[in-house]
Amino acid sequence: MGGFALFATAIGHCGIAWQGDLLAGVQLPEAATRARMQRRFPQLSECAMPPAVAAWAARVVATLEGVHDDLLDVPLATEGVPPFNARVYALARRIPPGKTMTYGEMAAALGEPGAARAVGQALGHNPFAPVVPCHRILAANGKTGGFSAGGGAATKMRMLDIEGAFAHDTLALFAPRG
Repeated sequence: MGGFALFATAIGHCGIAWQGDLLAGVQLPEAATRARMQRRFPQLSECAMPPAVAAWAARVVATLEGVHDDLLDVPLATEGVPPFNARVYALARRIPPGKTMTYGEMAAALGEPGAARAVGQALGHNPFAPVVPCHRILAANGKTGGFSAGGGAATKMRMLDIEGAFAHDTLALFAPRG
């Protein structure tokens, strides 16, 4: 049994989809979150969240309010996810809240130096954000890199700011450059 539901967060209404006891996807806020969920999950109907899914949603809400929760125990429905993407998502999930990594560092950690672009493409197709925290991966030299969620890089930076990623970080992306 599965379904999808919308829920309010500090950054707007998100969507969550589940199939059985697995998280099938999360949708960060955009202008038409409900329509996007219907397109992404045409086989699922909007309905009330079962208790386990409601608990996952509550944890996403808390995370988007600054609570440091790695969400590692949330089980993902990864069938159909390309193997490289699954490896990228598994590594991204191990980046603690408030910390960042570059696309190049991720590629190297995966044993695929030179695959930074492929890492970025995998993250651009991440169906589980922010449970798979693709917002924590930056381009080289402290640049934001892309972000496929509504609001683009501004949303990415807002999420990192909520986590306190730059409070004690040398990247200081919000600092004036001189």
